[in-house]
Amino acid sequence: MDWSAGILLGMVGWVVWSFAARRIMDNPRNDAGYGIGLAVVSLYARLVHRLQVLGTENLPANPGPLVVIVNHTSGVDPVLVQAACPFEIRWLMARDMMVRRLDPFWNWLGVIPVERTGMGVAGSDASAAREAIRHLHNHGVIGVFPEGGIERPARTLRPFAAGIGLLVKRGKARVLPIVIEGTPDSDSAWGSLLRTSRSTLRILPPIDIPRQGASPEQITQDLLDLYANVTGWPVIDPAQRRHSSGT
Repeated sequence: MDWSAGILLGMVGWVVWSFAARRIMDNPRNDAGYGIGLAVVSLYARLVHRLQVLGTENLPANPGPLVVIVNHTSGVDPVLVQAACPFEIRWLMARDMMVRRLDPFWNWLGVIPVERTGMGVAGSDASAAREAIRHLHNHGVIGVFPEGGIERPARTLRPFAAGIGLLVKRGKARVLPIVIEGTPDSDSAWGSLLRTSRSTLRILPPIDIPRQGASPEQITQDLLDLYANVTGWPVIDPAQRRHSSGT
């Protein structure tokens, strides 16, 4: 290889590296580590789950304060949603799902732990609520699975937790509803990360919740009605189903 070819190859390499570095740094934190993580998540979503995203035009350019609500189909749901969104989402996550050895990872992601009997289910986890509302007041984005558990059977809905309406109202936030389906059917939340799928995200238009008048309970019910109407799926209360089956 003569010197001119070497120079040309070096220039091409420099351009490629500059482009890759710019893409990596172009992330909500302007942090290389976070950018690399997002790139890995995006590649994983495309290759392992063949992720199809509909309604990307509904993604707000300046999101916060925003509550992203998603129906809950499997443990991989937050990974796929974050892969589709250009802004950082701080997720509310059940504390008993957070492996203690991964605490540094949860902290790095900004995950907000929630007790099963707390805001994700009944609206009583005051510390999680305060942290989430504080983040919203700072124009952040919070991600919530309002059903408080994974849908079983598939293509059904669980009742939404009343705490979701409280979070939206006190956080003075818009709501971005996302419908997810086609994720892996796994007995464990973690198991879904290791299975392939053809998953679909449907991003609905953001909703401006009235700041006055509507109660948290009404906001919650309106959001559940929206999901039921958009999907056509029935709402099944697991507690009522257990009671009717005698278990």
